Order: sequence, then structure tokens, then C-alpha cells
Amino acid sequence: MNRKINNLQDEKFYTLLDFIKNNSEQELFNYIKIKFLSLSPALQSSFENYFSSYTFWGSLKVGSHDFNHILLKTKSLKNHVKDLEWLYDKLEDYGSKFVLYAIIENFVNYNFDLLKKSLNFKYRQYFDFDIMPKCKDEVFVDVGTYLGETILDFVDLYGKDCYKNIYAYEITSDIFPHINKNLSGLNVTLRNKAVGEKNKKLFLNPNTTSLSANTAQNIGEKEIECVSLDNDVDEKITLIKMDIEGGEENAIKGCKNHIKNDCPKLLISIYHGFEHYFTLPRLIDRYNKNYKFYLRNYGGNLFPTEIVLYALPK
Repeated sequence: MNRKINNLQDEKFYTLLDFIKNNSEQELFNYIKIKFLSLSPALQSSFENYFSSYTFWGSLKVGSHDFNHILLKTKSLKNHVKDLEWLYDKLEDYGSKFVLYAIIENFVNYNFDLLKKSLNFKYRQYFDFDIMPKCKDEVFVDVGTYLGETILDFVDLYGKDCYKNIYAYEITSDIFPHINKNLSGLNVTLRNKAVGEKNKKLFLNPNTTSLSANTAQNIGEKEIECVSLDNDVDEKITLIKMDIEGGEENAIKGCKNHIKNDCPKLLISIYHGFEHYFTLPRLIDRYNKNYKFYLRNYGGNLFPTEIVLYALPK
């Protein structure tokens, strides 16, 4: 791939990629580990506690010599240098490129300043007017509705004529009274279903820190129906948001036909695991080449969270 270096940010990003590429996995792991151990004890403890509550990124316990988090991060970076280069080149604006650069700088060098600078306070999460200024008569599928905040923002920002139908998927049935109360007066089809690659039986996996982080898994006590959007939504979909705690890849695979045939606007939480930064844009691009990509950071100035991939029809 021919690198397009237009400015100092491009140069710094590609220099960082070359550093990842030119060091062995063990060398890179040792480098990142030393960087982590140079942080203050308070910061180290903060990271340990966070990864203990949210396990998407591996475990980290200095006292037990457990650096699985750093190992997973190292392996992902080493295995996906070409994907990182592809994505940086593919991103449509320098705001997006800066977000990606800030994320990788944070992963390698624990650079908190760049991550903080990449935070977006201008618009509400999922709805950046500079990227997506208009929505009208949308068939909106909200995968991971939680309390309905994204749907409320959607209608508040674009008006009540912004949608034709809204489908809301949420696995935690205990919060349905709150969802119904929040979304009263709106035409929303609420479904207590997990969304994945295919129709099957799954079970609720509760998160002790937050109900919003509940997931669906293969074993458990409380059964949940899992469906693919290709099978569960018959009409043409024009807009999909996904935030399902690491299940986004399977959910995208399960709406492959909608992506191919309908080319809906896609708003995907891309931060639940290191691999998703690389695999999800590639997957969408493989299904349909008619997409342009943006990244926005809506949370986390110590570690990347609330990173949203916007994939919009060209």
C-alpha cells in the first residue's frame, strides 16, 4: 500500500506502525509492559480495577504477575499492522484519523493526552451532524437499546418525522418497564432478543458492575432467544446502531444481506476488544464496498471506550 503522507500526523502514525512492525512480539510486549509499570501506583490500580469489572480486554494484576491484557493487546497490534494501515487510509476525515492515531498511541505508549484531545463533545454519541446531518423516514434498528437513550437522542435531534419504524433489541427483560416508560409515545417495536449471526438459544450473562454490560452466552440459567437481523426484520433497514458488549461482529454477520442489499447507515461500537478495531471495518467493507468510514471517541481519556465506527453509504 502506498502511504499518503500529507502532514506531521500522518508521519507520526506511520512511524508508530513501523515501530510495531519492526519489533518482535516479545520485544513489543516488554516495551508496553515497562511503559505500564512506569505509571503511578494509583493509575495501575485504576486499570486493574477497570479490567476486573469489564473483561473484554483481558486480565491485569501486577501483584500476581498477570499481564494477559498487555499480551492480548500486543498480539492484536502485531497481527493487524496491515489492517491498521488500511483503516487509516480508508478513514474519510482527519478527525477520524486522529482518533485512530490516539488509540494506538494509548495502546503502545499510554499516551493519555492524545486520547483526551480526541474526545468529541460537540455532538451526542452516534449522531455527529458533520457526518450524518439528516435522517428522514428511517427504518432504525437499535441493537443494545438498554434504557432507550439512543432512540430518544435520535428523535430529539432529527425530529419525529425522522423515522418510519424503530426496532429495539434488548436482552435484559428486567429493565423493560423503564424502557417502555422512556419511549412512551414513540412507535417502537421492542424485542427481548439477542442479536447474532444466526437464530439459536442463548443465556443471559449478568455483569455485576452494570446492567448495561450484560451479555448473552452459550450456557447459563436464564434463556434468551438469539436472532439474526436478516431473519428477524423483513423490511428494508436504513439505519443500524450496535452496542452489545462484544457481540457486534456476530451481529454484523447476521445482517450480511441487509448490508449487501439495503446499504444501511451503520453506527457500531467498535471498542469491545482489541480485534474489533481491525475486524469490523474489514467485515463491512467485504460485504459492501459502497461504504465510507469515520471514527469518533465519546468516552475514556485513560483507555479507549465509547469509540463509534460510522459506516455510511457513499
